[in-house]
Amino acid sequence: MIKIGITGNIASGKSQAQKIISSLGYKVFDLDMTVHELFEKNEEVQNKIIEKFKTTDRKKIAEIVFSDVVKKCELENIIHPELKKYIQKVFFEYKDEKAVFVSGATIFEAGFENFFDKILLIEAEKELKIERLKKRNNLNDFEANLRLNSQNDNVNKTRYVIYNNTTLDDLEKNIKNILKIMLD
Repeated sequence: MIKIGITGNIASGKSQAQKIISSLGYKVFDLDMTVHELFEKNEEVQNKIIEKFKTTDRKKIAEIVFSDVVKKCELENIIHPELKKYIQKVFFEYKDEKAVFVSGATIFEAGFENFFDKILLIEAEKELKIERLKKRNNLNDFEANLRLNSQNDNVNKTRYVIYNNTTLDDLEKNIKNILKIMLD
């Protein structure tokens, strides 16, 4: 099995890339959705979050962590060990697949890059990401920039990069081309 990470900053097009890769018949797992499930269904995680943040409301926590580096680290210290277990479980359960994809915005920041054989980075121009983020999350310029600036630039950390600055058709074509290279 080839273990492939999909990463990229917020609003770069990871979700669209996941949909395309999934439509090609590959198993794709989304760490962002796993975090949502941890917030909603994992009592141990919920208790730790309530202890630190006095709420499990993701919107309120996002406002806190995107403006406070210490609080962001505290949340990551709760979430990242659970995500690590999840990644290991996925790779064990799907070990007979040709390739398994795990998508997450903070693969490098969380130190998860060593779990993968290859990492695909979806990237887009900063202005485009800000516009997408404002539209998708109903944020103003300041809030969108704050979220985007809280994530690292990972372009130089991987050799597989797709620039998603144009159409969905172009993204699909580029994904198909890069998968031929990655999976050979």
